[in-house]
This record gives sequence, structure tokens and C-alpha cells, in this order.
Amino acid sequence: MRDNLTKKKIINSIYMQIGYSKKICEALIDDFFDILLENLIKNQKVKISGFGTFFLKKKKERIGRNPKTKEKATISSRNVIIFKASKDFKKYINSEQQ
Repeated sequence: MRDNLTKKKIINSIYMQIGYSKKICEALIDDFFDILLENLIKNQKVKISGFGTFFLKKKKERIGRNPKTKEKATISSRNVIIFKASKDFKKYINSEQQ
């Protein structure tokens, strides 16, 4: 069974490691996500050294198909968030699996 990492678990982990109150830890996480989103909205890349880069990509409008009914439908254009892992992060993940 999968155990998802939630915001609450991140806050508890920071609380246990640093010792600040849970409200301060929650504010820290909220501020981090706010900065990340603000910069993505401004179409800026967010690069976190040793972890990876977040950036927006514009997807064009296209024709899609419902696999069940085979009915065609138009999928509207939209922005998607892309994450590209750094070489260090990929190397760490792959070394842990062996």
C-alpha cells in the first residue's frame, strides 16, 4: 500500500528536526509554495540546486478521443507545470534502488 507524503507530514518532519512550533513550520512551507507559484506564474524557471527545475509549458489545443466511446473531443490549450530532475537527484535515486 502506498503512503503519500502530505503537507502535514512535511510540517511534522520539519518540526521534529528544527524544533520550531508547528505554526512556524507551516508558515515556512506555505511561503515556499507561494514563492514557487508566484515565479511560475511570471513564467520564470524555479531552479533548486541538487533537486531540479520547475517551469511552465504551454500546450496547444488538440483533438482527443474518449477511449471508451471513441468519440472525438477538443482539448483546450493550457499551461502545465513541468519538473525536470537534476543530474544529482537522478544519480541519488538510482543508486538507492540497487
